[in-house]
Amino acid sequence: MIKDNKILLGKAGEKEVFLTPSMLNRHGLIAGATGTGKTVTLKVIAESLSDLGIPTVIADVKGDLTGMIVPGDEEGIKGRLESMDIHDYEVRKYPVHFYDVYQKQGHPLRVKLQDMGPLIISHLLDLTDVQQGILNIIFRAAQDMELDIIDLKDLQAMASYVGEHSKEYTLKYGNVTKQSVGAIQRKLLELESQGGDLFFGMQSIDIEDWFSEQNGYGVMNMIECEELYNHPLLYSMFLFWMLQELYERLPEVGDLDAPKIVFFFDEAHLLFRNASRQLLEKIETTVRLIRSKGVGIFFCTQNPSDIPNTVLSQLSNRIQHSLRAYTPSEIKACKMAADSFRQNPAFDTAERISNMKTGTALVSTLDEEGVPSIVEETKILPPRSSMTIANAERIQYVIETDAVYGKYERFFDPESAYELIDDMREEEARVREEEAAAKQRAKEEEKIAKQKAREAARKANRPTFADRLARQATYKVSRELVNFGYKQAKNFLKGFLK
Repeated sequence: MIKDNKILLGKAGEKEVFLTPSMLNRHGLIAGATGTGKTVTLKVIAESLSDLGIPTVIADVKGDLTGMIVPGDEEGIKGRLESMDIHDYEVRKYPVHFYDVYQKQGHPLRVKLQDMGPLIISHLLDLTDVQQGILNIIFRAAQDMELDIIDLKDLQAMASYVGEHSKEYTLKYGNVTKQSVGAIQRKLLELESQGGDLFFGMQSIDIEDWFSEQNGYGVMNMIECEELYNHPLLYSMFLFWMLQELYERLPEVGDLDAPKIVFFFDEAHLLFRNASRQLLEKIETTVRLIRSKGVGIFFCTQNPSDIPNTVLSQLSNRIQHSLRAYTPSEIKACKMAADSFRQNPAFDTAERISNMKTGTALVSTLDEEGVPSIVEETKILPPRSSMTIANAERIQYVIETDAVYGKYERFFDPESAYELIDDMREEEARVREEEAAAKQRAKEEEKIAKQKAREAARKANRPTFADRLARQATYKVSRELVNFGYKQAKNFLKGFLK
């Protein structure tokens, strides 16, 4: 709900609690155990942003945000509004563009592999440091060869090609082993089975389509993630890619009166789980610097401790729903969450975190000067739109009548690494055949030349008729001399013996 150009989030007794639009690029946190009201809070903020004409991107993990396209139940929220002394609160529906990686409940959502880059892909595939180094070589080789890596079969073809020419690439880029290339190929096959063949390709998403409004209301770009959430690595890397894409493409704008766009990342802890130090540093840097691009981010998670401190320290607008505190570790988590607030002397923050009702949260936000407010136990407003899940027919109607319908439904497969490497292999095979044929011809020609040489030598050494007569005469004379010598020797021996 908008009041005095600020977002009325709820009430702490008679005190109104606001979010200041100019401070939303300082990011925020919505935390709390399952069933404590995080989704309601998200809806209230997203609806208010839409009322201000600000588009949002929302990762819908449970599918329960589809009710944004249906007006809420006026009778169902009447009692809550009366208890908060809120009047003139009209229910309404909101403009939504649905996207779905698996292409079931939204426009196909695709990304070019080369836009993600080797660092994100390495984390997505859970590669070792050695395998990550080889993946870098594969991408570098494709770049040097001017080959596009758009989808999985492109990367598979490029990896196979580098493996086949491992000796050449080892000399040029560093050690490439066929075993590591084979391990990467197995990971790619696993990714394909998770739906990677649908996610990577063309038409790639154009983030400019997210910056849209309809009749003065900011469009909610709803990413249906129910199935994607079952593949946590793919889900987390998609979230990070969205941030990275915005950071790289948007110009610097500094501090604005309101953000250009706001992201809501549900189950945000998955973004950081098992992330390498290098990737964590990249996420932290992106979150810190993207505020200057006019982008706000709300991380939604069960426990603030799920998010690294270096990121958590950048989330200035805090909304903490109830946490369970039965075990020592849960009690410690409540204490840590409480310590992150500017304390209110009216109550014990740590005690209150574990004892709040559903729909109530501890809230601390930044005022116009950027100063965090004292934490307040706040009763959150109900959403204007429906809290129920919209039926499939209604969702499909919204999809087929929105402004981007048809743009991403057209799949096409441009000429890229897969096709060009096939051509290169054919050319290499043709060259090898020609070289083999040339070697065979050379051998045959060498054999013929040797035969001719031997024949020429024989001809050169063949005696003339006179030579043969002389040789025969010499032979006869030699025989006569031998015979004469034999007879002489024989007669001498006979005389000697007598």
